Amino acid sequence: MECFSMFKNLKTEIDAIMERDPAARSRAEVFFLYSGFKAVRSYRLANWFYRHNHRFIARLISQRSRRKTGIEIHPGATIGKGLFIDHGMGVVIGETTEIGDNCTLYQNVTLGGTGKDCGKRHPTLGNNVLIGAGAKVLGPFKVGDNARVAAGAVVLEEVPENATAVGVPAKVVRVNGEKLQTSLLDQIHITDPVSVELQDLGEEVKKLRKLHEECEERNRNK
Repeated sequence: MECFSMFKNLKTEIDAIMERDPAARSRAEVFFLYSGFKAVRSYRLANWFYRHNHRFIARLISQRSRRKTGIEIHPGATIGKGLFIDHGMGVVIGETTEIGDNCTLYQNVTLGGTGKDCGKRHPTLGNNVLIGAGAKVLGPFKVGDNARVAAGAVVLEEVPENATAVGVPAKVVRVNGEKLQTSLLDQIHITDPVSVELQDLGEEVKKLRKLHEECEERNRNK
């Protein structure tokens, strides 16, 4: 039964990649050539050994996969169905990480710890979460369902459902409470609250300068 479940998961993950990657031309290409798919496939095997208390074999499988794919997934992590790791080089997924269904990770993503926590040290991702290229999610908090983390963001606290997090450190921007679709994979064109705030400050400075110039003009005319 567990063997059947593993094969079913493989099909689900191939289907997820075909759906979300416009460059994927065939299921055979995904199965034989995609490093992200290979890494997840190796993780499934390593996780089986890890859960059956064969920890050395589990780590051996995960480290061999790391050398081959450039993706490091600890065999103790908990990963749901339909995970898509695009390109994948430099992705690190820590031991106590939990990932829900139909999530997407781009290259150089870190799901790690801060070094100060014990027990649960790594983040929990809900379902349909997208983490952009180079983003770091550090700590034992949750990134809610349908959330997005923009490329290059450093997330150090919880991200609500149906929201985006951008910047360093990341700021949260809600998306009108609407559910994000898994096909919505734009990791760049996201409103940056820091930029908006700087724009507002710039407008305030312009107003103050104009007011100052008007005061000086009135003083000269006295």
